[in-house]
Amino acid sequence: MLLRLSAALDVPLRERNTLLLAADYAPAYRESSLDDGYMTSIRSALETMLTAHEPYPAVVVDRLWNVLLTNRAMGVLMDGIPPHLLEPLPNVFRPALHPDGLAARLANLGEVRELFLERLSRQADATGDAELRALHEEVAGYPVTARDDGPSRHQPSPIQVPLRIRTPLGELAMFSTMATFGAPADVTLSELAIELFYPLDAFTAGTLRALGELTAGGG
Repeated sequence: MLLRLSAALDVPLRERNTLLLAADYAPAYRESSLDDGYMTSIRSALETMLTAHEPYPAVVVDRLWNVLLTNRAMGVLMDGIPPHLLEPLPNVFRPALHPDGLAARLANLGEVRELFLERLSRQADATGDAELRALHEEVAGYPVTARDDGPSRHQPSPIQVPLRIRTPLGELAMFSTMATFGAPADVTLSELAIELFYPLDAFTAGTLRALGELTAGGG
């Protein structure tokens, strides 16, 4: 009955296990590591998806937005990030919002910061997760030192808040989509998300293709 009610209410698998334990039942869903043999096919599928998405960036994250896997194209976002923002695990929000990280290169930091903090706060409120709440408090407290270039030259756009990144090659503009696995039977799998980035204009698409060819050629 607990499992049927949880399914009807779309309760996440982690919380379903918590309900079962509270009712003195054993957990119904396994929680695995991506490195487990049990998850070999999933890891292989993720790596295939990431590679197939090149030359555009893509990343796999867990429920706390820790980065588990990336493709080579993520270098355009991750290059130059200092080690202290990547340990013990890289997290999407720390490098993106810290003044020593990607924030220093974002042309629309104000927009991105507001969107990211709202997303993280909403997720923390919805799940009641103490770790997500602590992460929100941490990144919300980062000082804002980078300049904001104001309205984008890419407007009008169907994407309200693109990522506008300053690079030596020019400003790149991207948007992203999120993908998850259907009908997961494992807690870890149910909490994985794949974020896929796409170019918002022809200049960004051409630059990412050129960088991809350079990387593939070992340059």
